[in-house]
Amino acid sequence: MMSKLLASALFLLLSPVTVMAHASQAVEETSHEVVLPKHVQERLDFRKNVPHTLTDAITAEDVSKARTDYSYVDPTRMIPAKLRETALTYFDVNKKNFANQKYIAIIDFSAHSSKARFFLVDMTTGKVQAFHTSHGKGSDTNNDGYAERFSNKSGSEMSSVGFYRVAETYSGKHGYSVRLDGLSSTNSNARARAVVIHPADYVSESKSKAGRSWGCPALDPKYSAKIIAALKNGAMLYANTSK
Repeated sequence: MMSKLLASALFLLLSPVTVMAHASQAVEETSHEVVLPKHVQERLDFRKNVPHTLTDAITAEDVSKARTDYSYVDPTRMIPAKLRETALTYFDVNKKNFANQKYIAIIDFSAHSSKARFFLVDMTTGKVQAFHTSHGKGSDTNNDGYAERFSNKSGSEMSSVGFYRVAETYSGKHGYSVRLDGLSSTNSNARARAVVIHPADYVSESKSKAGRSWGCPALDPKYSAKIIAALKNGAMLYANTSK
């Protein structure tokens, strides 16, 4: 009888400890199984350790150096010289601020929207590919295919000029898209305005002019995924007029 009582007492004393130990173990095991969504992880990966030392102070020496170092870029001279030189010089001076240095992109908003004016530049080979892109409705109020006004203000529905860092990808109402961070005073509200690169059926090489966005440089769906994949996670984009 005494042995049974002792056994019961020992069981009652040890059981809570055992239960608590199992509960603690379960918490630890569960905590190791937490995985961030892929789009969140990509954003964290490319932004960490990216310095924020951007400068707009470009010297004549900087321009000369960029001309020499990047003389191999755009051998057939598809990109207007003013835009190409400005973009390459800014990229060279601020290179460490761009986690993705494989490609840069340049948009010529002086060109009619029927023209291939979104230039994807391979910084390894210097090869350039040109694609069609849209501009904002507010930049082209008479819908003649030419962007004439630009703004950084929310609600303007205009395109913004300046330098951008291409950020993280996501899947939104337009499909596979990528966010943009404005690096200039003329486009600093890009993320808040949801100015992004996304595919759009109203952009195509077969159209007499591209449809108008709310400020986004939308792309032909046939090529958008390829372009976004090249630029995502920290590449430089420069959008401006060439005149």
